[in-house]
Amino acid sequence: MTPTRKIINDPVYGFITIDHPLILQIISHPVYQRLRNIHQMAFAHLVYPGAVHSRLHHSLGAYHLMCTALNELKGKNIEITAEEELGAKVAILLHDVGHGPFSHALENELIQDVHHETISILLMRKLNEEFNGKLKTAIDIFTDNYPKKFLHQLVSGQLDVDRMDYLNRDSFFTGVAEGVIGYDRIIKMLAVQDGQLMVEEKAIYSIEKFLVSRRLMYWQVYLHKTVLAAEMMLVKIIRRAKELIAGGHPVKAASDELNFFLLHPGPENDIQQHLETFCRLDDHDVMATIKNWGNHPDKILAILSRSLVERNLFKVKLQAEPFENSFVAEKTKQVGDMLGINEKESSFFVFTGETTNTTYDPADERINILFKDGTVKDISRVDNALIHQHLNIPVKKYYICYWRV
Repeated sequence: MTPTRKIINDPVYGFITIDHPLILQIISHPVYQRLRNIHQMAFAHLVYPGAVHSRLHHSLGAYHLMCTALNELKGKNIEITAEEELGAKVAILLHDVGHGPFSHALENELIQDVHHETISILLMRKLNEEFNGKLKTAIDIFTDNYPKKFLHQLVSGQLDVDRMDYLNRDSFFTGVAEGVIGYDRIIKMLAVQDGQLMVEEKAIYSIEKFLVSRRLMYWQVYLHKTVLAAEMMLVKIIRRAKELIAGGHPVKAASDELNFFLLHPGPENDIQQHLETFCRLDDHDVMATIKNWGNHPDKILAILSRSLVERNLFKVKLQAEPFENSFVAEKTKQVGDMLGINEKESSFFVFTGETTNTTYDPADERINILFKDGTVKDISRVDNALIHQHLNIPVKKYYICYWRV
């Protein structure tokens, strides 16, 4: 007999209940189960050893928060049909299903000009065919084509359950207390007016804590210089492998799936043909390959691969202004002399870039506060609020990564 209810024990929220046959079928599907083998935080575990949770963990957590949020809104007499409720739950469950190995770190590297959201949509449509059109509402909500806009805002917005879960979960697994948010209070204070998601004024301080926590997590965890170094080393390894392949040199991956995408990093109109191959690709393919490449005859590929596996990472410096060309040239020469490689090859070991983070961006998706008298204000315009207009400005930092000499 097919089970109709399942309880999952989650370390963050406790028991998560799955009580709909369609949700159970989706969770059991190989397309979804693949998320077990993709790290939620890429190489953050090289800095925070506990950060080894997967995309599947995050997906289930976001699903749990969506269930809680929908129940709260229904309790406030917001009309949500059973079909809409199921659609929103499926949409959040599958929102990250299109992520490739190491998530954002390799986005656009293995498959050029295709973002994970595009692949998520393609996979949702594929599943919709398999399940005889039962995902239609979920797809409309995910793509913001459903009339009730607040359902999409719960899936994707400044205050969505996706962000609530990853901040809460990532702070839990890293042990970084600054990321802890009052997600339960925020969800209790959710409201809908004129079809838009907003928050009751009693939750203003919880929202401010949420935004500040997100900012701190970005600089302390997601954009930590050691995490940045590891992820950029991974990018350089893949680029070197593709460069060698383009030059006619044999570079074999540990799996046929990774081999395929190294040889055919096709544009968007090709990915639909290769969805099944993509769905067999995960972090294990990449790390097994990099372990093998540590013995590759190409010096650059071998050094980069061995260094990443052994956690011998690039040195990283961050600052508010771009680095002087003379400083970059000096580091490039030092690395070239030490490794016996030319200036072009040294670019794999010395390079610059920039990274940005914005505390609150009203242009992205406003967080509206609903006051008792029925008026609505953007949180950045609330009197005495911590989140003011100047915090809309992105904070940009410049970085240099270089081989330790």
